[in-house]
Amino acid sequence: MTEQTTPQMDPNSLFREEIFTDQQLGTIRKLTPVTADGSDDPSRPIAFFGSAQVMTQMGAIPLNFQLDGATLGEAASDFAGKAQLAVEETSKELERMRREQASQIVIPGQGGGQPGPRGGARGGIIT
Repeated sequence: MTEQTTPQMDPNSLFREEIFTDQQLGTIRKLTPVTADGSDDPSRPIAFFGSAQVMTQMGAIPLNFQLDGATLGEAASDFAGKAQLAVEETSKELERMRREQASQIVIPGQGGGQPGPRGGARGGIIT
């Protein structure tokens, strides 16, 4: 029997997270690398990620995207462009999924119902 190991957090890959928002477009997450004792780790780069939502007929869809820049100001300047790219990519993916769903071939009798006494799907038969 194989033993399962519990996943462990790597103390050499830790980041401190800060969140910034303009309360209009979305949020920016700043991930600052830290050492195991919690002090800044200058040997690894700071990373910025943007988050926003787009409203669709199905409801709000969250968007997450990496931002370029070495400072918070540079990341904020990159936000609008990257958010637009994320909206376009999400729209393409939703359209692809819609086309796939619309192109599925429906074959009578393969709706997942159990065969009834005459080989047809059960349901709607009053006995």
